[in-house]
Amino acid sequence: MPATTSRVSRRTALGGGIAAIFGTAGAASGWALNRYVIDHVEVTNASAQTSDTVEATQAATNGTSTGTTYTSDTATITITTVATGSGTDTVTYYVADITVSDATIVRSAFANDEFGSNIVANTSVIANQAGAVLAINGDYYGFRETGIEIRNGVIYRDKGAREGLAFFADGSMRLYDETATSAAKLLADGVWQTLSFGPGIVSGGRVVSGIESVEVDTNFGNHSIQGQQPRTGVGYIDTNHLLFVAVDGRSSGYSRGVTMTEFAQIFTGLGAQVAYNLDGGGSTTMVFNGALVNNPLGRGQERGTSDILYIAG
Repeated sequence: MPATTSRVSRRTALGGGIAAIFGTAGAASGWALNRYVIDHVEVTNASAQTSDTVEATQAATNGTSTGTTYTSDTATITITTVATGSGTDTVTYYVADITVSDATIVRSAFANDEFGSNIVANTSVIANQAGAVLAINGDYYGFRETGIEIRNGVIYRDKGAREGLAFFADGSMRLYDETATSAAKLLADGVWQTLSFGPGIVSGGRVVSGIESVEVDTNFGNHSIQGQQPRTGVGYIDTNHLLFVAVDGRSSGYSRGVTMTEFAQIFTGLGAQVAYNLDGGGSTTMVFNGALVNNPLGRGQERGTSDILYIAG
């Protein structure tokens, strides 16, 4: 494990709350800087970490892209744009229907290839560095200190706190209670990736009840994820058959965003048996073949995040 290093980074989403805290004097200001602004690197060169239990399969590099369809020896991806409603009730979202030949084609990457807190980069930048053909923003693990984080078969954090999502090497995907297990147990059971944000919004092909009142954590500025919001999520249809969905929002006349229940209904309408909510709002981003697919906040401008979920290409 490398020594911890620090450097300053910024994320616009924290602007108001951080400014208020920085306005106080003494220890409180120093604590806020240390916790929410200064990078704390725990693992460098993260992509070089290897799993002792799951062997990654390299994706073919001979994929071809035609319009919104990508086909290679290891993955088929079709991206569809959907617009519903009209005027201020318009909702615009993007669906990536993904089939992979092997579950290890579904991967994760960190900003700057480093694991730690407050380390951010745009989704497109992380995707480019990882060689991703398709990517969405992840769970923004770097904004919190809890959760179980297994990425590409490697354990990075084991502090169960909420409902998590597990991708298994057999091509299945399940919701689980982080507080009822451990990262080591999950890895032994064949887990390839975990994400820790939530909540789970579809289970057994049905919309999960009570999702309109869930709080993902107790960090300031991130207590509630309710209302009509831009959203990013991942769904599971069948073995090695996934959905990435990005819903734009907060842009009158273009896309108002969706409630958590509406988001879940998008997934069930697409045939998802399981679906999970990821970091949304201004973070909501989908990148395909190096280009931004969606229109974040109606401005076409990405916001830094700590990690992505991607399809290797």
